[in-house]
Amino acid sequence: MVLNYIWIAFFLIAFVIACIRLIFMGDTEVFPAIMNSTFETSKTAFEISLGLTGVLSLWLGVMRIGEKGGVVNALARALGPLFAKLFPEIPRNHPVIGNIFMNISANMLGLDNAATPLGLKAMEGLQEINPKKDTASNSMIMFLVLNTSGLTILPVSILVYRATQGAAQPTDVFLPILLATFASTMAGIIITSAVQRINLLNRVVLFYLGGLSLAIAALAYGFSLLSSAEMEVWGVNVANILLFLIIAIFLGAGIRKRVNVYEAFVEGAKGGFETAVRIIPYLVAILVAIGVFRASGAMDWLIDGAAWLVRQTGCDADWVGALPTALMKPLSGSGARGMMVDAMTTYGADSFIGRLSCIFQGSTDTTFYILAVYFGSVGVRHTRHAVTCGLLADLAGIVAAIFVCYMFFGN
Repeated sequence: MVLNYIWIAFFLIAFVIACIRLIFMGDTEVFPAIMNSTFETSKTAFEISLGLTGVLSLWLGVMRIGEKGGVVNALARALGPLFAKLFPEIPRNHPVIGNIFMNISANMLGLDNAATPLGLKAMEGLQEINPKKDTASNSMIMFLVLNTSGLTILPVSILVYRATQGAAQPTDVFLPILLATFASTMAGIIITSAVQRINLLNRVVLFYLGGLSLAIAALAYGFSLLSSAEMEVWGVNVANILLFLIIAIFLGAGIRKRVNVYEAFVEGAKGGFETAVRIIPYLVAILVAIGVFRASGAMDWLIDGAAWLVRQTGCDADWVGALPTALMKPLSGSGARGMMVDAMTTYGADSFIGRLSCIFQGSTDTTFYILAVYFGSVGVRHTRHAVTCGLLADLAGIVAAIFVCYMFFGN
């Protein structure tokens, strides 16, 4: 429903501004430009969807090998003690823990379409142990905040979009996204735990989250000692090594378990084509709306206005061009994806704004969409503090994304 209103608003605002430019400014090219943008963006959306097909098939196939090879189960056992502290309402060894971990794992690997059905399954399990069926439980809210904070270790789709948009090094945003999404996730956990009175100052939580925080902090400190050129070189190499290492581990686990890795890969990869085809109409709808919005001049007015306000504070305004992606992300994943692609198309995939849009896209998730779909699937009407905690986590991710982008790609 939210996306419906946004989509209508794009067209209405574009029409009003185009009329203003035609009547008061004598711009006779505005409406032809708008119509041309509808054809161009429709073609772009289809080409992007085709470009996604192969990579989605690849990673869905690899994920299937990892699942059959026992990698996911091994990680679930390793993270069991942490989950017991973050979700104290869930009985020990309850099956829903596995569903939660599978969902979070899919999100961490950037497989949004694979994560959604797993998340719905986890929400059904949480609803079974929820004493008030129309009200969100603490465990539901913590689970949703972990989703909306969007912890992403492997942003596959973003890397693919960068490749299709002609980025020289599509993986150069890998580490910046990791740092920004980690900040968002940690903020979400801390805020939600404070509201739910979960004690994070115990040995188990400090061991897991403290260890992860130290590793990320060490990584960030190490890169802060490098020049921008050195950061790019190291970031690209580390990203590609980690990506290949993940594939190797999954394959090795499958071979060790005597899994027919070829058949497992094909089984998982079949969903790649279906997923790519399924997103075509959504991508066409949002890219056409954004194209019309931009061709009318509305996007320039919005960005120029925001940039003017930022400059009045004495701050640098180079990042404002990527702001539409950040503002759209809590509302719609496809909408933010369209904004990201539009930013790379307009400014260049390797521009500061193009890169920052990608980091914005990877640093958080679609808060309102997740809340609507997940809670709606189990009939929860009272969301309690879920929206507040989710949006605060989003804000932390946006601030972190701007800071990290300046650290890696600022002049």
